[in-house]
Amino acid sequence: MAALMQNWVVRKPVAASRGGVVASQNGVAATVGAEILAAGGSAVDAVVAAAFALAVREPWNSGLGGIGFMVVQPPGGARAEIVDFGPIAPAGLDTASYALTGETITELFTWPRVEGDRNMHGPLSFAIPSAVRGYALAVERFGRTPWRDLVAPAVALARAGLPVDWYVTLKTANAAEDLRRYDESRRVWLPDNLPPVCPSSGEPPALILGRLADTLSRLAEAGPDDFYQGEIAQAIAADSAAAGGVLSAADLAECCVRIVPSLEIAYRSYALQAARGLTAAPTLADVIDRLSSKRFPQAPDAVYFETLIDALQQAYHARLEGLGDVRPQGSDDGCTTHITAIDREGGIAALTTTLLSSFGSRYVLPQTGILMNNGIMWFDPRPGRPNSIGPGKRALTNMCPLVATRDGRARFGVGASGGRRILASVVQMASFIIDFAMTPEEAAHQPRIDVSGDTGIAIDRRLAKAIRERLGARRGAQLVEHTVWPQRFACPNLVMRGEDGLNYGISDVMSPWSAAVAEPGKEA
Repeated sequence: MAALMQNWVVRKPVAASRGGVVASQNGVAATVGAEILAAGGSAVDAVVAAAFALAVREPWNSGLGGIGFMVVQPPGGARAEIVDFGPIAPAGLDTASYALTGETITELFTWPRVEGDRNMHGPLSFAIPSAVRGYALAVERFGRTPWRDLVAPAVALARAGLPVDWYVTLKTANAAEDLRRYDESRRVWLPDNLPPVCPSSGEPPALILGRLADTLSRLAEAGPDDFYQGEIAQAIAADSAAAGGVLSAADLAECCVRIVPSLEIAYRSYALQAARGLTAAPTLADVIDRLSSKRFPQAPDAVYFETLIDALQQAYHARLEGLGDVRPQGSDDGCTTHITAIDREGGIAALTTTLLSSFGSRYVLPQTGILMNNGIMWFDPRPGRPNSIGPGKRALTNMCPLVATRDGRARFGVGASGGRRILASVVQMASFIIDFAMTPEEAAHQPRIDVSGDTGIAIDRRLAKAIRERLGARRGAQLVEHTVWPQRFACPNLVMRGEDGLNYGISDVMSPWSAAVAEPGKEA
């Protein structure tokens, strides 16, 4: 057995509130969302404001150049609705631009390698950036805060810059090889051609993210349509064309987002409301169906985890055969983020949004400072397959935001970042609450397993010895340490309406920046 890399016990505090709560992978963004709640905003307003803040404070994970899905359960709503702003390829995409080399890559997906890695980074890796239009539609339907007020906190954060701590240094250094390929990316992220350095003492320096502050300011004042049909759209299309990309003004103008009913999955006395479509939700439904006939003891034991492993592996086998995602191998440096919010009336919004890879396409648009997604990497570069690359196509993703209801009322919302690892973490967090009556704090600190395909099992070394020994005997099992880096597990967060009438929230335990923040003035 390998020596432990760390010797400490890490815990996260739970937030409790008579009002609302926001949980995010970055505490500054969670605070922005909580302040929106205090000003009378809805859960949707809170997650949108937090998402804009994350474009500055966690920029490699999401932002204006991203895509995503949101599950919204309004107060008293009979059924959740889904805001679908998932990845769509540009109409001008030419499959001939993605010729195969005969090699194989193992970044996120085990795809055949494309010449020049054009599907992984650079201007030919862009899917249509639909996040802004998705947020706008969500606010129009479920919000009550003026658009300007939702974007304004992010403008202020962008003017101040991103504080360079050790985590910024780590994340930038990890992506430096590709960031240095592109002029604006290199200028912003690699001053003096090196990653920005966190000082050993004193105040951290601030990194100004190109022209992002000006773009956010324009977006706040001109409104979301400017991103798709105005000055911002013109700048995005011009930069794409100048770099040899195919994302066009027409793609932006015709960007399609939609609101659809949730996929409702019955489990015990709950209804799990998931984002239907090309997400992990159909596989989630398969896993839940396999668990529904089982009964578990008062606490997770070896039999429970074995049952879970079997259900996940069988469901993943069906996914891999029928939906076109590929068998996972190699690294999984996904750059997704998740935000969950509950407002004082009990409405819940669960938003998962992403650039796909860490730093997405690694391409910063010079005129706007927008870091673009590399959503084309979601597609299989081989022709004739369920998820093959093609113009105007929607791609299969791993996102899995979820709101659970019981007796017609929203009870908890949960989601995670972490690429293929998202599904297993969401299933376990929901199961810990439903099957074992755990509190949010207990669920967040309960060690988990990960199954990200039809083979391979990661077992948290913090699990009890009897569980480790029994699971470790299974084919493909590996004992792993839950560390910040390398990441072995997804990063979930959740909010819950307690039986005592209070709202609770907790963020991922191992994420250094994550936090759940109560609505100011309403802390319990």
